[in-house]
Amino acid sequence: MNFERIQEKLEILADAAKYDVSCSSSGGNRKNKGGLGDSHASGICHTYTEDGRCVSLLKILLTNHCIYDCAYCVSRKTNDVKRAAFTVEEVVDLTISFYRRNYIEGLFLSSGIFKDSDTTMERLVRVAKKLRLEHNFNGYIHLKSIPGASDELMKEAGLYADRLSINIEIPTEKGLKLLAPDKSHSEMIKPMSFVKNELILYKEEKKIFRKVPRFAPAGQSTQMIVGATNETDLKIIKVADHFYQNFNLKRVYYSGYVPVLEDSRLPSIHSQVPMQRENRLYQADWLMRFYGFEASEILDPEQPFLDLEVDPKLAWALRHREQFPVNINTASREMILRVPGIGTKSAGKILMARKFQKLGMDQLRKMGVAVNRTKYFVEFESSNVFSKFIDDQNLRKILLSGMSSKYQNPFSQQLTLF
Repeated sequence: MNFERIQEKLEILADAAKYDVSCSSSGGNRKNKGGLGDSHASGICHTYTEDGRCVSLLKILLTNHCIYDCAYCVSRKTNDVKRAAFTVEEVVDLTISFYRRNYIEGLFLSSGIFKDSDTTMERLVRVAKKLRLEHNFNGYIHLKSIPGASDELMKEAGLYADRLSINIEIPTEKGLKLLAPDKSHSEMIKPMSFVKNELILYKEEKKIFRKVPRFAPAGQSTQMIVGATNETDLKIIKVADHFYQNFNLKRVYYSGYVPVLEDSRLPSIHSQVPMQRENRLYQADWLMRFYGFEASEILDPEQPFLDLEVDPKLAWALRHREQFPVNINTASREMILRVPGIGTKSAGKILMARKFQKLGMDQLRKMGVAVNRTKYFVEFESSNVFSKFIDDQNLRKILLSGMSSKYQNPFSQQLTLF
């Protein structure tokens, strides 16, 4: 093996892979049965697991050669960049070598599309198959699905990979046609539909047969580029909601467009999508998946962009003051989850604890509730509510400033009026 050449390839293809954020993954439960690696204990992701453990994946492209000319992609065929390609054996050797050195706990493998979709997908599948069958590798494997790949290859990919993902890239068909005229959402959705159906089939067969070959046990995900075209946040979260509802996706990832190429169809090379916009989209996504919010509740046509100053849950509460204050001792779980500062775990603790005692602010604080925010939206049987004396504009200012001392007791301000 030419180590200098491998190192050069690694630098090129790892750098090209950094724009794909959908490699952050969890849900793998592949147990070690005498082989190498184990993703059973707590799953694996690119940065942190649910228990806070930091882990890493070898995140690379098989090649950055590509037959497509997508305006937003650094690997587009007309872009003047250094090209490289790994062989199947090189990727397998790198994965095993890095794993033995404790550098990584799994592999995220994507690729530019060279020659055609099936040829590219077949190479990706060969890497996973070789790792599983020849090296008995039980670590986490995430493969990127290639648009246009055959059902047979997608089926094989799901048998060896923990997670499959295919990037929608641009949220709307119109935007995609503008920046990537050779691509279509229908081509991307086809393998996504196949994976969804195979996952359903696996669950049904599992009820009947004891031993059924597992298919993509960590499910599938996708990614959308934010800011390369002019879609609103409302449109983006509605597209995400559509995929959650109709394709049973584990995650939708949002990637702020990084200006890497000068093109009249793209934002200026000197512009940058605010990181806060990307963060707000993830928060809105969380509300849809875990807090019972509908996409149409989070935003509407009159307010199609997320507030960059406050998180979407707080923004909703400020727009719907008539829903508050919430009596923490009698409210439904659905309404408790809508109180700013209360998360899913805290809501569960509240519902359990109030069976045995009346709860007050001290109890909420001990449960980990962000009471500096929550106290303006809840009430108790024996207490008044500060927020009823504060108008919308001032409440927003208080929450943004961390509550100035003169508003910590609004009654004292009220008394000075007489």
